[in-house]
Amino acid sequence: MYVPSDATLFLSRLQFAFTAIFHFLFVPLTLGLTWILVVMEGCYLVTKKEVYKDMTRFWGKLLAINFAMGVVTGVTMEFEFGTNWAYFSRFSGDAFGTVLAVEGITAFMLEASLIGLFLFGWDRINKYMHWLVTIGVAIGSNLSVTNILVANSWMQHPVVGTTFDYKTMHVSIKSLWDLYIYDLAQVRVAHTMLAGLMVASMFVLGISAYHLLKKRDIGFAARSMSIAIGVGIAAVLCVGFFGDQNGLMVAKYEPDKMAAIEAVWNEPKAPAPWSLIAFPSQTHKKNYFDVKIPYGLSIIATHSLDGTIPGEKQIMDQARPRILKGLLAYQALEQLRRGNNDPALVQQFESNKYDMGYGLLLHRYDPNMLTPTASQLNKAVNDVYPEVWIPFWSFRIMILCWILMILLLVWGFYYLARGTIHKHPWWLRLCLWGLPLPWIASEFGWITAEVGRQPWVLRGLLPTTFGASSIDVSTIAFSLGGFVLFYFTLIAIELFLMFKFARLGPSSLGEKRYFHETPSQYEHTNQTAQ
Repeated sequence: MYVPSDATLFLSRLQFAFTAIFHFLFVPLTLGLTWILVVMEGCYLVTKKEVYKDMTRFWGKLLAINFAMGVVTGVTMEFEFGTNWAYFSRFSGDAFGTVLAVEGITAFMLEASLIGLFLFGWDRINKYMHWLVTIGVAIGSNLSVTNILVANSWMQHPVVGTTFDYKTMHVSIKSLWDLYIYDLAQVRVAHTMLAGLMVASMFVLGISAYHLLKKRDIGFAARSMSIAIGVGIAAVLCVGFFGDQNGLMVAKYEPDKMAAIEAVWNEPKAPAPWSLIAFPSQTHKKNYFDVKIPYGLSIIATHSLDGTIPGEKQIMDQARPRILKGLLAYQALEQLRRGNNDPALVQQFESNKYDMGYGLLLHRYDPNMLTPTASQLNKAVNDVYPEVWIPFWSFRIMILCWILMILLLVWGFYYLARGTIHKHPWWLRLCLWGLPLPWIASEFGWITAEVGRQPWVLRGLLPTTFGASSIDVSTIAFSLGGFVLFYFTLIAIELFLMFKFARLGPSSLGEKRYFHETPSQYEHTNQTAQ
């Protein structure tokens, strides 16, 4: 059985992490901004005021820039499954590939087809039909992320809706429907969609604040900001709710990830305290400078005062027998693959096949996988627990950004209710400076989920060490360098275009009634809009 070198595995993981994190800079904004455009265009249909149509067109122009970058960066990730992660693709392609195919055929084609009609169809179809097109773009983009997260959630807990067949060496689908109605998938889909709305709301809020600070297009910016605050408050509160539900799902299905996120080394007695700040030491299995909140962990992880979660020691104790059972499954599989169809071997494999991935953790230390020593077994057991400090701090950075966004939006709602939203320059500056917050939260949330899942590419079935392709280090290093150069060129183009059109504001529409256009017309129209 081929196992890539540590350097090959490291670079393969680094490349996918880089491309995924970069791609996820664009995804949340597309998810949320499409629905904000639906709201803005709906306001235009109800009120008949041209300012709402202009708002839809202007924010839609920024959406188009972001959408294009998202498509370019997303396509490369599809190819990486076949180039850098070929064994994973072969092993799980019947299940994972099916969901990705559904995403491409339905969601991606829908949004890619309708985005052009949204941008260029204003004078070609009636306004009600155009609004339906806008809704279609929003549905398409969110269907896309639904399929992606269904596939990713299955990777976190792949026993749902699938089975492993030793004859084909593939994980096959028993029920595609089960993958979609799975509670872990549903919670993560909702959490990510609402996070997209949160990103888009802060995006509209920050750019609108810039124009209010400059005292430009006040009516346009104030209306945009009002919608952003309303949608943003609903989104940020719902993100918190579904984030909490996601935490319950992680505690249920991925206890090792939960223990890593909370830096729990030994199972605490209930009611368990929550480590607000700590410096985890993987070597010494303890936390330094540990600031704890009483009862916090029990409430967060179990919604009770008598619940707790297992720590690293308990995770490892549970993993040890699973590794030995997985070893039995692997040994039976080797015999079955050689043509020995003894029913006893089939029974041995079938009884232990969902622990086979744990057995494969031994391969790194005992390539023959026949009679591992106690030392080799202990090393494999140690590999079950992820690197703690990354998910621990990523989760807390995400929470901090979320809290700051709540404060900004609630503060803004207070000013909005009083009708003084454009009269508070310090709050407007905070909105502008707070623009990166939702992106930071989204990226660190993704890092928490993916690093906390290690050492698995397919939990319990396929360790990350077995998922990578047999590519030489120089090839991966060269392609990684190319991606870095190409992607940073893309982000430079994105930022240039975004800054350009964001500063121009609605003047970029060429309607001759906004700040950078005819001054006399602008002053009259702006006063009317207010």
